[in-house]
Amino acid sequence: MKIGISGAGGHLGTAVLKRLRELSGEHEVVGISRSPQSVQYADEARFGDYDAQGSLREAYLGLDRLLIIPTLDLRYGARARQLVHAVDAALSAGVGHIILISDIGTREEPEPHIGAASWVGEQRLIKSAPRWTILRANYFMESFAREVALSTVTGRMAELGDGRVAFVSRDDVAAAAAAILVGTGHSGAIYNATGTEALSIADRAHLIEQVAGKPINVIQTSMEELRQELELAQIPEEYLALALEIKRKTSEGVYDLVTGDVERLSGRRPISLGDVLKNYLVESAL
Repeated sequence: MKIGISGAGGHLGTAVLKRLRELSGEHEVVGISRSPQSVQYADEARFGDYDAQGSLREAYLGLDRLLIIPTLDLRYGARARQLVHAVDAALSAGVGHIILISDIGTREEPEPHIGAASWVGEQRLIKSAPRWTILRANYFMESFAREVALSTVTGRMAELGDGRVAFVSRDDVAAAAAAILVGTGHSGAIYNATGTEALSIADRAHLIEQVAGKPINVIQTSMEELRQELELAQIPEEYLALALEIKRKTSEGVYDLVTGDVERLSGRRPISLGDVLKNYLVESAL
């Protein structure tokens, strides 16, 4: 069986490739990226650019199964267009089973909401592919850890409301995706990769204080004040819109979902947020 990972050069793609390398079985793995020289842990690396559909079709030829990992391209409509390109190219190349990484709480939303692309990608896949699987990921622990590292400098963290979050680690999403890629019985399924508990703002603040060894002041703000706080925390400009969108979805309770899908798929208990925070803060201090 030949398995392809589209978006193999990113953090999640690398984690999936590493997990596939650890799993036993007769499978050959192809890493697909617009920077194939950056691909690790694959048996073969191919060039494929989400903005160049022809390159995707060529990259997907001969694959039995394909994992599509979306980009973080925040240009208006870019991610939706890229996902449509990827799904159509996979169908044209004759890929037998397409797996898509999507987002918890995906529903029909207009641009420029980040979730708009996930809806478009999911609908294209469901309506077009003979065999498909969707793995929706909750709020990544690593993204939150990056925010925590910046917030500990200012001593405060801004929120729009008291939304609970069942954070999931990148490695757990990768383990679940790898299990789908090499397993059976997943066609037509929509899975939700989450952590084991949904944490309130108070829970998160307490955990941060335990791990960082210093108090954190949680501030309830408006969207405009939130933008100012994130800028003060030096969130990179290219990720500011994404950070604001995540905060909005958090306040709406989108991430307040706990499932056992990670453990059922991967066979292992999800990693705790505390462990990810500890590792990230230690690495940030080096």
